[in-house]
Amino acid sequence: MKPLEQSLKQFVSLWLVVLLSAMVAHTFADVVGRRLFKTPVFGANDLTEHLMAMIIFCGLPLLTAQRGHLSFDLLDPWLLKPHWRAWHKLVDVLITFVLGLIAWEYLSAVKEARAINEISPALMIPRSWMYGLIAATSALAAVLALFAPMPQLIHLSQESTS
Repeated sequence: MKPLEQSLKQFVSLWLVVLLSAMVAHTFADVVGRRLFKTPVFGANDLTEHLMAMIIFCGLPLLTAQRGHLSFDLLDPWLLKPHWRAWHKLVDVLITFVLGLIAWEYLSAVKEARAINEISPALMIPRSWMYGLIAATSALAAVLALFAPMPQLIHLSQESTS
């Protein structure tokens, strides 16, 4: 892996750890506040919502580039043969299209959120920046889906030995 790619991957991974740690600490404080002091953290739902969206969508390009999504491997002995390469590329194009559509919809949501000054209910955090983050990371994931490495293919010689 190239040094820049490795550095970027480490930075994003560290950022995700920081966000997840913040969400865990925030949730812990909220639960302790509710149970022991009968006082929840103000804006807990807003903060959890924003942190969760950031964790999911900041990790999306990283996960997509590594083909780290959930997969159904029951048909792998059949689908991972070399003559199915075109099928895998078609699936990559479909994934790119879907992620591009998500990016497009959230880009439209950015414009709408700015026009109506959409904010979160308790903390009054503007929603447009969150929608912009979702649009940008979905678009990046769409591009990375096209260039993700091919799945490990099973060759006929490997199949007979297993």
